[in-house]
Amino acid sequence: MAEFAEFLKRVLVLDTEPVAVFLVEAGADTESVRPFDRFERVDGHRYCQLLMRARHGESVLLQPEGLACPAAAAAFGFRPLPKALATGEGLVGFGIVSDPATGRTMFEGMPRLEPGRLVGLAACPLGAAPGHPDVVVLEGPPEALMWVALADLKLAKGERRLGDTAVLQGACVDATLIPFLRGKLNFSLGCYGCREATDLAPTEMMLGFPGSMLEGLTSSLEELSAKAIPRSRSKGVLASLLSRIGAVPQTPAP
Repeated sequence: MAEFAEFLKRVLVLDTEPVAVFLVEAGADTESVRPFDRFERVDGHRYCQLLMRARHGESVLLQPEGLACPAAAAAFGFRPLPKALATGEGLVGFGIVSDPATGRTMFEGMPRLEPGRLVGLAACPLGAAPGHPDVVVLEGPPEALMWVALADLKLAKGERRLGDTAVLQGACVDATLIPFLRGKLNFSLGCYGCREATDLAPTEMMLGFPGSMLEGLTSSLEELSAKAIPRSRSKGVLASLLSRIGAVPQTPAP
């Protein structure tokens, strides 16, 4: 896991850690969370805040009663969706939609786990993962994550990649549950909640993919890093244009 993490950070030029996510399922005994004994147990956190702490180097465990976001709690099967959200009225109150029916449809289409399936959510830097993660989540600039999507497309033999989002629950549903439930990479521009609750920058987005895809994606990225990535980043075609028209190249904002 440490080698995978270092490779992803180096090739994609990520400023923060790739995150390993474990959806801790209820077992026949009470030892389901034992592999995460050394993780810090946190309370009163949103799931996107769990990812934020993990991308900055912490190993954290959130159990059902400690998940503060009602929408994420419903998605992970911890608690029923509150009536205000289920009817769409809550999103009207937030100023996200003007018609409750629109908000209701957004939640009706929300993928979710069955109640009682999970007993916890654990997240840590990929390099510190105690085993193969259920999902890997990356947060970073669109250009960096674009290469992961292209690596996925290569593995799919050129089949077009589709992102699935309601621009709501970007971290919990888009980047985590969809990869977990459907076994596919999914990318998200983020959402109202995670952008308010975390340090996700205006210049960043997120994607998630099943941990089972880690080896294949890194192999595909390694091929891209040999030629395609450095050539694209060199902006040689732009330099040629600017030279022909006599323009002074501008240094792009970081």
